[in-house]
Amino acid sequence: MASILKAQKANASKASQNGDRKGKGKRNAEDMMDVDDSDSDSGAEDQTQVAIPVAKKRKNKQRVLLLSSRGVTHRMRHLMNDIEVLLPHVKKDSKLDSKSQLHLLPELADLNNCNNTLYFEARRHEDLYLWAAKMPNGPSIKMHVQNVHTMDELKMTGNCLKGSRGLLSFDKSFDDTEWGKLTKELFTHIFGVPPTARKAKPFVDHILTFSIVDQKIWFRNFQIIEKDPLVANGAPQTTLVEIGPRFVLTPIRIFEGAFGGATVYSNPEFISPTAVRTAIRKEHSKKYNVRKNAESDAHIRKERRKRDEDELAVSKVFA
Repeated sequence: MASILKAQKANASKASQNGDRKGKGKRNAEDMMDVDDSDSDSGAEDQTQVAIPVAKKRKNKQRVLLLSSRGVTHRMRHLMNDIEVLLPHVKKDSKLDSKSQLHLLPELADLNNCNNTLYFEARRHEDLYLWAAKMPNGPSIKMHVQNVHTMDELKMTGNCLKGSRGLLSFDKSFDDTEWGKLTKELFTHIFGVPPTARKAKPFVDHILTFSIVDQKIWFRNFQIIEKDPLVANGAPQTTLVEIGPRFVLTPIRIFEGAFGGATVYSNPEFISPTAVRTAIRKEHSKKYNVRKNAESDAHIRKERRKRDEDELAVSKVFA
């Protein structure tokens, strides 16, 4: 048995030596071609894998800087607070001291890492103007704010979750004009809450509506109710309940740049509040002018009715 095992070991060692000697020779051309083909095929496969573009998901990174100028009233401050509650991607900043140096706003937006700006500008006699701009190169829209009603003032029955995302609803009139299309695109960037916002909640329970009536933009906020509160076990029925705030925007000008630049659109029907107040003062002054003219006419008529002095006049008899 031991002799058989020694013979098998010896044969195995001879076979391995013969194989090593044969392997030391030159490689055949067919073997070389096979190796080259396999290498080239693998390289081509690698190239095709690298050349395939990887589709990247586009991220919505919209951030809005919200600030105002000096001189805003309490109603304006409450309106800004309501907008901050509705838009969780808003970053509020302190008031801007100067109303004439609007070129500082793009720098403030850059420092706060914001690509949109909502700037409330207060003027005399409680006039409020709203600037909506896209950073850093525009465009920007200047609008006059009227009929402001805040959430606390309206006392509506609707309610929504703080930080929830809202749907945007635009009237079909926005697509009829060029300035309407531009305004719709800018409002979509500003009022559209991105899903990746830091303070946003994964709920959609209200809708923001923008309507054009009489060349003015009407803003409303409604709660989405999926069930009728009056019926306990009824079928689901979608209804809308107004939450607030509400306000009306009158577009004045659309500029090419951020807070300046060439005028893209100018509203010919807009009348400034100062011109309206001047016309009202002129109407009130007409009453005074009419009264004074009547007094002067009466004095002239009285002077014409006077008779000339005769011989029996008092001044001559008792002279």
